[in-house]
Amino acid sequence: MIKKFSILLLLTTTIGFAQYGYRSGNRIGLSAGISQTTLFTNNFDTKPELGFSGGLSVRGNYYNNWSMIYGMQFFSNNFSLESTLNQKIKYNIQGVQVRLLMSYNVVEDHVSLDFGPVLQINGKLGIAASDENKIIKGTLLKANQIEDISTFSGNFYLGCSAGNKIIRAVIFYEYGFTNILNKLNKNEDLQEYNNGDSFKGNLGTINGQVIFNL
Repeated sequence: MIKKFSILLLLTTTIGFAQYGYRSGNRIGLSAGISQTTLFTNNFDTKPELGFSGGLSVRGNYYNNWSMIYGMQFFSNNFSLESTLNQKIKYNIQGVQVRLLMSYNVVEDHVSLDFGPVLQINGKLGIAASDENKIIKGTLLKANQIEDISTFSGNFYLGCSAGNKIIRAVIFYEYGFTNILNKLNKNEDLQEYNNGDSFKGNLGTINGQVIFNL
């Protein structure tokens, strides 16, 4: 299902680029970079891991020193949980994001502050086959029992970009304001294995990327 959503969003973005491309002051950007992601939760002992992301965006003039950014990103992020044997269980989350951001131009064409909402569409969590039956520390859950996370989640984006009209460096932080583990709460058996507790987790990701404007 994640592939179908990705194709649909790519088509939507392409159409958007075509519409925006004829307006003065607008730029199409290609971006790529690394990320560090963690899962904020009281259910498990978590640690951040490195990943990567990249995508397309359109920046357009809006009003005075303000611009708007519409973009799509593909991501492959990672975080880890600790097993009962004090071994690391690494989880991978892949998906696609759609952003609609406001941008304040601190120095026109050189420095901007960007913020706004992000819709994130997630695939299932992925783990190595050798980790599937490991028990998550503090619970009776096997590592593969928490793979089926919520498909849709929402993030808030806050970032800064600096450079020129052609190339920019950007650093930004995204906090998931929705419970990405909420889908697990539909299975009462899983809650029993989780000490009777509900599942609650919010993703936090810091990204460093380079944007090339066409």
